Amino acid sequence: MDLILLAVPFFFVLIAVELVADRVRGQRNFTLADSINSLSTGALSTSTGLLTKGVGLVTYALAFEHLALLQLPAQAGWVWLLAFVLYDFCYYWLHRLGHERNVLWAAHSVHHQSEEYNLTTALRQTSSGFIFSWLFYLPLALLGVPPLVFITVASLNLLYQFWVHTRHIPKLGWLEWVLITPSNHRVHHAQNPAYLDRNYGGVFILWDRLFGTFKEEDPAEPVVFGVTTPLASWNPLWANLQFYAQLWHDARRTTSLWDKLRIWFMPTGWRPADVAARYPQAKQDLALFRKFEIALGRGQQAYVAAQFVVYVALGSYLMDVADRVPAAALVLGWSLMAFGLFVLGALLENRPWSARLELARLCLNAPALYLAGALGLAVVVPLTWLLLVAYSLLSLWGLGLARRPALRAQSTEAPAQPQQAAQRHQAAKHP
Repeated sequence: MDLILLAVPFFFVLIAVELVADRVRGQRNFTLADSINSLSTGALSTSTGLLTKGVGLVTYALAFEHLALLQLPAQAGWVWLLAFVLYDFCYYWLHRLGHERNVLWAAHSVHHQSEEYNLTTALRQTSSGFIFSWLFYLPLALLGVPPLVFITVASLNLLYQFWVHTRHIPKLGWLEWVLITPSNHRVHHAQNPAYLDRNYGGVFILWDRLFGTFKEEDPAEPVVFGVTTPLASWNPLWANLQFYAQLWHDARRTTSLWDKLRIWFMPTGWRPADVAARYPQAKQDLALFRKFEIALGRGQQAYVAAQFVVYVALGSYLMDVADRVPAAALVLGWSLMAFGLFVLGALLENRPWSARLELARLCLNAPALYLAGALGLAVVVPLTWLLLVAYSLLSLWGLGLARRPALRAQSTEAPAQPQQAAQRHQAAKHP
């Protein structure tokens, strides 16, 4: 049973509840573009996970089968409890090193790029974390934790972390000493120097208290969310590539062969001396901090939001059928997700070429549906084609309505581009 798939509807219900709480309390913890960007990275991560989950599961199963020192009984309650606690201990070290080593931060930084803090931030996940994360959980296999127990406690750990991404829950008394709470986790997402590199636990704050990485939220030091060098983009693909690109550029620019190799595994923020001298990176002054924002008309926002709902449905469908379709079908599904979410990101950034790219996306729906039928991803019947035509025509009509205000604005003045966009290709170190 896939606990994450079952939880998806509850995620969206709770996000709606938080939106209502925002309205009632007169707060503004959501913006449409930021929320869609967070959810887009989450949808892309989930789709990528359908293709890469074998990396972690297969290696774990092989280690359990051939290297386990014990064989713990899956039916014993104490095994589940022990596995739950040990999983969080392993997660602490994965999470901590994810902030302390360049190549691991390149993957994990995606989760920290949002300058808002709400339940959509919880779903903002990396698509490349699978590359190294499996290594940190091999000790559980060596101890003899059965794969079914491992998979279940991993899902429970991830589900727990959802609710702590909110500003609406204050400190929770004695629980602050034991568990990761919203207050503890707000500190973790801060870019304030006082809060950097703190509170790494997934469920238990005990590890941070034990290993000296705990920091309490201070009312006198309001949390500023985001990364110290902003992403300055609504594109989920660039969100996943940003820091890798920075490392690659620095590795290419340095004249030292040793630095070209070791930069990937050095402490986060480390750069070759010759590159740092020639290409300095200025960090953001929090006193001058302004959230990344691009003005869009209501029609443009409504159009992107409506199209994003389609990709939420596609992502849920892919999760549901993943075990029943061939790998080629999943590759097609991932490609559709990645390209579609890229286009929506371009629309949110109001790129001059975004409307043409959106037209290309709509035109590609027909061959994509044909391939989906050929690969067994979907049952294609005449009604399916009729629905696709109706969707495409409605989308064209909606795109036309959404673009009219933007075209009128462009005829009177050039669209202003935020200064942060100049930082698009810079790396970011975040707590």
